[in-house]
Amino acid sequence: MLRRLRENGPVVLVPLAWTFATAAHLEWLAVRTVLIAHLVMLTIIAAFTVLSWQAMTDGVLLAWKRVLLVGFVVTLGGTVGLLADPPLTGLLATTIAGWMLVPAAGLGYTGRHVDRHPRVYTAGAALSGLGVASYALGLGLGVAALPVAGLTLANVGQTAGIVAAVYDY
Repeated sequence: MLRRLRENGPVVLVPLAWTFATAAHLEWLAVRTVLIAHLVMLTIIAAFTVLSWQAMTDGVLLAWKRVLLVGFVVTLGGTVGLLADPPLTGLLATTIAGWMLVPAAGLGYTGRHVDRHPRVYTAGAALSGLGVASYALGLGLGVAALPVAGLTLANVGQTAGIVAAVYDY
């Protein structure tokens, strides 16, 4: 059962995490709620990585092990940002950007190294990359719709990639 959860859980967790991040960005959630979510994410990432460590030794799986390890550090940074009073918005924005860029790299790598549905992974990487550009541009220009569009692009791109992975493997 644990193996099945590791293999299929991300197809639910990835879009859920991005939907949650969007709600947090829109300030629909209390800081404490977002902090708790970060602690839950740290636990899930750590458990998934430890339980999958030996299976992720080369190729695409090694690339995704690295995504998880960097993602853990990125999430830890967000946790630190949420513990500050007031929260460190720059660190939180960097955390969001990190979670757009790091999986984009993994998706791009996957798209170049798999035979099944490589375009889905490549498109997912591109959408996540466009997402970070839109997110950063919106924050820089103060255009509220652009960060939300960026979060949505990352959600769609990364969800497509994880759906393809669960379907294919």
